[in-house]
Amino acid sequence: MPKILLIEDDISFCKLLEKFLVKKAYEVTIAFSAAEARLAIKKESFDLILTDLRLPDSDGIGLMTEFKTAYPEIPVILMTGYSDVNTAVKAIKNGAADYISKPFNPDEVLLVITNALKSSEAEEEETPIKEKKATKKPAANTENEFVKGISVASKKLLDHIHLVSPTDMSVLIIGESGTGKEIIAKSIHQQSLRKNNNFIAVDCGAIPKELAASEFFGHLKGSFTGAISDKMGYFEAANGGTLFLDEIGNLSYENQIQLLRALQERKIKPVGSNKEINVDIRIITATNEDLREAVKNGDFREDLYHRINEFSIQSPSLKDRDEDLMVFADYFLEKANQQLNKDIIGFSPEVVTIFQNYNWPGNLRELQNCVKRATLLTQGDFIQSDVLPVEFFQIQKQQTNNGDFSLSENEKEAIIHALSKAQNNKSEAAKLLKITRKTLYNKLKHYNID
Repeated sequence: MPKILLIEDDISFCKLLEKFLVKKAYEVTIAFSAAEARLAIKKESFDLILTDLRLPDSDGIGLMTEFKTAYPEIPVILMTGYSDVNTAVKAIKNGAADYISKPFNPDEVLLVITNALKSSEAEEEETPIKEKKATKKPAANTENEFVKGISVASKKLLDHIHLVSPTDMSVLIIGESGTGKEIIAKSIHQQSLRKNNNFIAVDCGAIPKELAASEFFGHLKGSFTGAISDKMGYFEAANGGTLFLDEIGNLSYENQIQLLRALQERKIKPVGSNKEINVDIRIITATNEDLREAVKNGDFREDLYHRINEFSIQSPSLKDRDEDLMVFADYFLEKANQQLNKDIIGFSPEVVTIFQNYNWPGNLRELQNCVKRATLLTQGDFIQSDVLPVEFFQIQKQQTNNGDFSLSENEKEAIIHALSKAQNNKSEAAKLLKITRKTLYNKLKHYNID
């Protein structure tokens, strides 16, 4: 039974998490402070440390560094609120195994713990096995991988990313919620000259306007009530790298002025400080609203709009990239298999049809959640319709174009028709049917079509 040291000063939350982990067959020792944790780790050995980022007598990163030096073999997972995610990302660079954002999703907690324990086991094993295991990427990275689609919209997106990445231009990413705007931003950063420095992502909608200056520019201890220690802001944390501001339209007018000044002068002043700090950052922003409309209505400053929009990229919705649907579904299935330790082969023809007829209002995020949930619930080799959420059976995409080669009840006929139209070219037939080539081969086998 793996032993976990849980370090968290919120007693009720700590007890709740302990109960959950014990129920899932982990042995848990609790520490409410860094001092208690140091005593506990001297007394007994642990397989994993789970620590809050903010503790009454230490910060989680300092404690993690201390433990990693003394006990390098024990993986450390950080627990963090949304506004501290940038710090957690930094911590991963300093040796943390992973982090979990609060509020928690129980499945995610188990997944992150399992992966951290697996990785540490793999490291202890002999090299050939370790190498074999290393081919499985850790779950922490799977959220942020850019999947290349095959649709026209995807190719255009890819071209734009390649063009703008090596430059220092400010990029505005426009797209519906769940279309993967942060992944696009991360991809630009990873292909830029700044790729070895920090990528800091900030959700502008989650920052109260009174705290925005402190969050962006940092503050000195005692500069306002509650400022119990010096804090580095997002701008300084991203120095030399990329700062990604998500949902920038949510910033108050006053915060927009502060941001504009920082972007124009590339200098910031922490709250309560007289000293200016020079920052060298690239700005990438994202929005799911029409900022031009907001500018017209006086809700968004025009000068800031032009400053952040030197180059704009459209993040296409899932319904605009039909041909990519099963490419993404297969990708998310592969990830879910890896994360949930399952080996489901694919989707039943019925599920493919349901997926193709559904509107996907939540875009890629909805598809990923749906596939992960279905993977968890599936007992056999293929995902069947009975594990899909109820909304898939309530909304049907309107079939506007009867000439469409959509897969439906007469699936076999549609495939034969598409193959003859494409003169037996499988790739072309798959495009007409709006499925991947792999899915087409599975179906040819299923229907015994030569």
